[in-house]
This record gives sequence, C-alpha cells and structure tokens, in this order.
Amino acid sequence: MSAIEKLNDYVKNSGLKISSQRNHILEIMESEHIHRTVEDIYDIVKKSNPEIGIATVYRTVKLLCDAGIAKEIHMSHDVTRYEIVSENSHHDHLICQNCGKFVEIESDIIEKEQSKIAAKNDFELTDHCHILYGICGDCRKKNKKK
Repeated sequence: MSAIEKLNDYVKNSGLKISSQRNHILEIMESEHIHRTVEDIYDIVKKSNPEIGIATVYRTVKLLCDAGIAKEIHMSHDVTRYEIVSENSHHDHLICQNCGKFVEIESDIIEKEQSKIAAKNDFELTDHCHILYGICGDCRKKNKKK
C-alpha cells in the first residue's frame, strides 16, 4: 500500500475528508528522504501552493505521524524534524548537540541487542527510536581552535 493510500485510509477511518493539500504535503515529504522541520516543509509547499497556511502543514504532519507514515526526530536545541517511515529499512541517528548535524546509522548489532534487551525484560518491541547525542568532529575542531 502506498503512503498516499495509507493516508487516505487513515483519514477516512478518522472521519475526516481526503484533501489534496494533505496529499501534496506527503508527496513533498516523500520526494526527498531528508529530515525536515515543519517550517522547511511549509517553505517548499508554499512555492507550489501559495494559499496554504502553516497551520495546515502542522496539522498534516501530526496526522502523518498519527497514521504511522511519518515520525518525529527530536534534535538538539528543541528542534523537531520529520521523516517518512520506510517499511524496508530502519535506521537510527547520531545528532550533534552543537550544530544539529545528524547522521543516519544502521547497525545489525544494535538491532539485535535491542531485541535481546526487550526479550530479557519481557517486552515485545513494536517500534523504537534510537538517538545518540554528542559533538561532531567539526564542532570539536572549532572548539580546539578557540
């Protein structure tokens, strides 16, 4: 099932109306696999749909998260970015607490250990978000120069 079909099913089941604006926002988010803030998404959508309001983008992104199509990534400095959930691959993140740089990481070892930890504690994992915070190499170099 495509993300648009998933969204439209979720919208119908929630008693809402299918909206071309929602579909357009989803298409923008899917077009590049870049983690964006709501404001970033709004700036892009506004270029092709000048009458759209930022509140519509906020509501749509929340709806996409509620539907399991997108998810939040809490960056440092109270910044939240969003990404489309990929059913084919899972990744975690390294986030710099200075500049906000983020790196997607994939590790079979981490995935296996999380499963072991969950089983050991009698948990059935349904989802997870693994974020490692630190200071990136560029920021560490800048701090050494000061």
